[in-house]
Amino acid sequence: MKLPSDISGERLAELLAVFGYRKTRQSGSHIRLTTTDFGEHHITIPSHSAVKLGTLNSIIRDVAAHSKATREEVMEKLFGKK
Repeated sequence: MKLPSDISGERLAELLAVFGYRKTRQSGSHIRLTTTDFGEHHITIPSHSAVKLGTLNSIIRDVAAHSKATREEVMEKLFGKK
């Protein structure tokens, strides 16, 4: 599956709700998300109009590691297509 190149930080924060992440604070152009599913975990995402692919890939890998899922499973849940 290919990463979307046009996803915004705000939209990514909304999509990550599937994994139990909720916005806990925003400082400038960064959004802090927290989940208590599978133990407490925090991630910070940029609130840009388009998140860079390397940053998006890193966030997906971090979520996958925390939720004990594969990168592909996380991408399918977030973006819904193969």
